[in-house]
Amino acid sequence: MADKANSYPENAPGKYYVDNQCIDCDLCRETAPDNFKRNDDGGYSHVYKQPDSPEEETRCKEAKEGCPVEAIGDDGA
Repeated sequence: MADKANSYPENAPGKYYVDNQCIDCDLCRETAPDNFKRNDDGGYSHVYKQPDSPEEETRCKEAKEGCPVEAIGDDGA
């Protein structure tokens, strides 16, 4: 389960975040490309834009549910 205390600093402020459990599998970037990007230097994904439409919210939720290491968190904000 993702831990907000271990989330990456480049996550956009808001509901979704990625923490340091990320294994750079690319699933979130494929599922929600408008919201997740890769940190090339660190080799992990982060939320670069919080969802601002129902479609983006659905894709972010799918990415969270599909994350193999549960590195995507949702603080419910």
